[in-house]
Amino acid sequence: MPRPVRGALIQATLCEPSTSPVDKIKKAMIDKHVALIEQAASQGAQVVCLQEIFYGPYFCAEQECKWYDSTERIPDGPTTKLMQELAKKHKMVIVVPMYEEDITGVYYNTAAVIDAGGEYLGKFRKVHIPHCNPGFWEKFYFKPGNLGYPVFDTRVGKVGVYICYDRHFPEGARCLGLGGAEIVFNPSATVAGLSEYLWKLEQPAHAVANQFFVGAINRPGWEEPWSIGEFYGQSYFCDPRGQFIAQSEKRTDDDIVIADMDLDLIREVRNTWQFFRDRRPETYGAIVAP
Repeated sequence: MPRPVRGALIQATLCEPSTSPVDKIKKAMIDKHVALIEQAASQGAQVVCLQEIFYGPYFCAEQECKWYDSTERIPDGPTTKLMQELAKKHKMVIVVPMYEEDITGVYYNTAAVIDAGGEYLGKFRKVHIPHCNPGFWEKFYFKPGNLGYPVFDTRVGKVGVYICYDRHFPEGARCLGLGGAEIVFNPSATVAGLSEYLWKLEQPAHAVANQFFVGAINRPGWEEPWSIGEFYGQSYFCDPRGQFIAQSEKRTDDDIVIADMDLDLIREVRNTWQFFRDRRPETYGAIVAP
């Protein structure tokens, strides 16, 4: 029998100038996303993922301690609690990327996963942290994730998360596949330039290599006063064959991408392409050498 799941991705522009007080930006973005989640629910979405650190700008374009004020404890912070209420209200699984405070002064780029009954299932912490010029000063803000590559057993299926820069590393995507992930979400903040073509190359390749669905979310538009480039949106879903099944054409505007996924397709594809059967992990030592 088919296992249909309707998924949604939300890309959203910044609705307050990034020069505004941190708490004002955060409140405005949370309010905006509450409405967008409502819209996704009205379209029948059963699982939704938001963009990377959805309630703020991509502040890693500068190195300012004020952005530490946007951190929250997960799951005890107010945003997780709010999203639990929304998940229960809409009977929807929600993947919520936030800026997490673990202990005072130790912060992670994290996504909380909340089940359709409002239950907090756990979190993924971004593993690979870039720090490069121009404007990606992430090691100033984030400690590398230390929770591995968990797969969450949700009401719609087994969900994994990979955040932004993680997508350049196939090893973690393989771990998610081996862990049983059926849908992997990648909330991102990536700009136009040398690597834009990779946006629609790498993640379909992960989908094919591991035979799961991928939902890739990128924030849209320009965020001033920084000049690191255009966040070009174009969020999409692809299937276990790497084919695009829904995608946004919007680069600078809000959008909700809706896709219908049949999770039974995973079995069909894996029975044809026997990549997991034919793996030879005993020969792969070189890729884990320090």
